[in-house]
Amino acid sequence: MRLLDAILGVDVRGYMKFNELNLIDPLLRAVSAEGYAEPTPIQVQAIPHILASKDVVGCAQTGTGKTAAFALPILQRLTAQKSTRPAGTTRVLVLSPTRELASQIGDSFATYGRHLPLRHTVIFGGVGQQPQVTALRRGVDILVATPGRLLDLMGQGLVRLNTIEIFVLDEADRMLDMGFIHDVRKIIQMLPTKRQTLLFSATMPADIQELADQILVNPVHVEVTPQATTVEKIAQSVYFVEKNDKRALLEHLLDDKSIRRVLVFTRTKHGANKLVQQLERSSIQAEAIHGNKSQSARERALENFKTGKTRVLVATDIAARGIDVEDVTHVINYDLPNIPESYVHRIGRTARAGASGVAYSFCDFEERAYLRDVEKLIRLRVPVVYDHPWASTVSAAPAAQPKQRQQQNQPRRDQSQRNGGGRPGATSSSSGAPRTGTQGNGSGRAAASPTSGTPRNGSNNSGSAGRTNANTNGSAPRHSSNNRPQSRNNQSRKSSQYE
Repeated sequence: MRLLDAILGVDVRGYMKFNELNLIDPLLRAVSAEGYAEPTPIQVQAIPHILASKDVVGCAQTGTGKTAAFALPILQRLTAQKSTRPAGTTRVLVLSPTRELASQIGDSFATYGRHLPLRHTVIFGGVGQQPQVTALRRGVDILVATPGRLLDLMGQGLVRLNTIEIFVLDEADRMLDMGFIHDVRKIIQMLPTKRQTLLFSATMPADIQELADQILVNPVHVEVTPQATTVEKIAQSVYFVEKNDKRALLEHLLDDKSIRRVLVFTRTKHGANKLVQQLERSSIQAEAIHGNKSQSARERALENFKTGKTRVLVATDIAARGIDVEDVTHVINYDLPNIPESYVHRIGRTARAGASGVAYSFCDFEERAYLRDVEKLIRLRVPVVYDHPWASTVSAAPAAQPKQRQQQNQPRRDQSQRNGGGRPGATSSSSGAPRTGTQGNGSGRAAASPTSGTPRNGSNNSGSAGRTNANTNGSAPRHSSNNRPQSRNNQSRKSSQYE
């Protein structure tokens, strides 16, 4: 830690204040107006290096303040270093994978730069381009963009990048997952060679590390938490349930009124729409947000979710990075993601800014391979909730054999469960096959015990993490190659069909 203090020139051992980061007064006033006094670890480590004009690779969990970590020093650098080019020349480009995240970044620049004479604009697809073109023609210092719309406007000769001084690639791993990496490379080729480059990402897969090696010059690596670890304050648990019973289980959990603001993730757009319709038929207020929705519909759904008008927001992964809503009490993976890194991004929508949160995952028979991949990535065994009315009864048959449902003619739950019996209890997922049970204290809520057989994070876990693939789900079978998750490259090419 002393070495880090010497490198940064600040004391990171105790509780720092923003005024210790050598930020100018207009920025300090804006930060104070937002109620922030102490910077987050990623901000403490990244801001001094960015102010020193160094290239930076920043890896940190979602919800840890990555946007302010680059927005604040960029605003200060633009203010301190007067450009010799005409006023309104674009000096900063920030690339974002989604419309929602681009809007969020734009809001951050507006909030922190409120006392500075700098202009910014945000451009993305899904809306008419004319207002964006008008803003560009007026001149902007900071341009926040999604790759598709930026390339479109560049092709029309409406955007030139030869004046860019600072380039930010945000959520780089999501760019890769969504198949935008080729567009990103095209954009980078149009940038000046002499520039400052900042790359931020929640995870750092090998492909993104390779890209960083190509586009950054002697970068400083900032990693405040181990890669792909999940936020410690999130209580995670998994429910083994068959596909046709997922909706009933979701409605059962939503009977718990402590689930005040819940984000539910599905794998496909069609699945999101269908789930919303089913929930509304059960008098549960829900809205969907995904790539097929118009921008106005997405913004309206987000606003209703933020204000509490909508209790349940159903989303696909394309929207995960742009949902920055305070006090999301629960995240529910209705479908487990087939890209394990997406699990980290999804559950990172709760427990933001130091708060606590809860993440439930529904895992059907065909998704158990995905669960093993997730647990291997996060180096944790997710506690299993066995005792719930729709616990899977699929036996541990070889994956090549067809699924068999046991006790088909039995009722899904008895009368005592309808009256509130059967509070679920959680144990480590390394236990045996799922079982049903009705013992509990009568409330019917899920209670996950993260200490039940769950190893702690750290280097001592590397052995157990490597063994997760063999024993994570106890007697759950290995899947055949046809049922294994798709490779990242295949998923990238097919992202449109999922999103």
